[in-house]
Amino acid sequence: MRLSVLDQSILASGRSAADAIRETLALAKSCETFGYHRFWVSEHHGYPGLAGSAPEVLLGAVAAATSSIRIGSAATILAHVSPLKAAEQAFVLGALAPGRVDIGLGRGPGADRATIYALRPEAMDDPLAVIGFDRFGNEAADVVELLGSGSFAGGHPFAGVRAVPGPEEGSEGPEPWIVGGTPRTARLAGQLGLPYAFAHFVADGAGGEETVEAYRAAFVPSRYRRTPYLAVSAFAAAAPTEAEADGLYRSYAWWRSARDKGRFVAIDPVGQAGKDPATEPDRPVDRKFFGTAETVLASLEALAGHYGADEIVVQAPVHNFRARVRSLKLMAEAAGLGARRQSSIPPETYLSGAGLSPTRLMEPSR
Repeated sequence: MRLSVLDQSILASGRSAADAIRETLALAKSCETFGYHRFWVSEHHGYPGLAGSAPEVLLGAVAAATSSIRIGSAATILAHVSPLKAAEQAFVLGALAPGRVDIGLGRGPGADRATIYALRPEAMDDPLAVIGFDRFGNEAADVVELLGSGSFAGGHPFAGVRAVPGPEEGSEGPEPWIVGGTPRTARLAGQLGLPYAFAHFVADGAGGEETVEAYRAAFVPSRYRRTPYLAVSAFAAAAPTEAEADGLYRSYAWWRSARDKGRFVAIDPVGQAGKDPATEPDRPVDRKFFGTAETVLASLEALAGHYGADEIVVQAPVHNFRARVRSLKLMAEAAGLGARRQSSIPPETYLSGAGLSPTRLMEPSR
């Protein structure tokens, strides 16, 4: 089972959105050192608790800060970018990080309605023309064609238009994925012969079996994959003791409850979660992926076994940056990931921009 990381640039209370972006960059470097297979970032717009609105920009910095870990988006939202632009962004990133770029394609708008309209004013007249599934499927197919051949397929209205830069002969180009959590997105991934990333974390796996079955049933071999390849993403965090892990869980549970209610707030420190009664969990929040590294890894392996997944992608929703890095380090060690030789540039370096104090960020929460 491969182990990877998705970081959504979650805001931590008391710190800024710019801090969250710099933390993501530092975390990418740490994850490479720990031996994770890939590091993905996400795209959201207008949510006060999620800072990652431009993965194509952030990934350029991640490419420069790393040298061996695979990097990519989960996902690039096609409602907000044309297939040609998405492909060209991937090719530029591939030139900076040859052979280690993924581009996850997502349908969900990653924004509330007003923000969608601000991003795409034409959606006010016909929302389905922008975020409808049929459009997403067609545009995902266009991206796949552009990444493979460098141009739109014959018979396409834009036939003859080429992506620049395009595929580089003799080099492994960016690999497209479909990222989602429904049978429709899973079937699309299968029909296009792409790897599929199932967002188990969105609803704690509700409908997961049907979704994964739809992917495998629809799969057709392609230039990218001869057989289905499934990654499953889950929120998870590890600590040296169960008592410390319980604190991380309680902080996560309140943040997760707010998120489930449509309130994308900053995550609170351990010991301060629960100050807003409106975010009190109204249902049990899954705890099995919070604990010591050994117990968390066992739960993640069980999750992979349940779905027959090839890879688990973890997200660590932890307020304190030092505790977040430690969490991923503990999981990597428990999984026996081969630690890579560390760069001479420490991860904390990437936290020092714009007057930000790395020391302040790295102090443990009380």
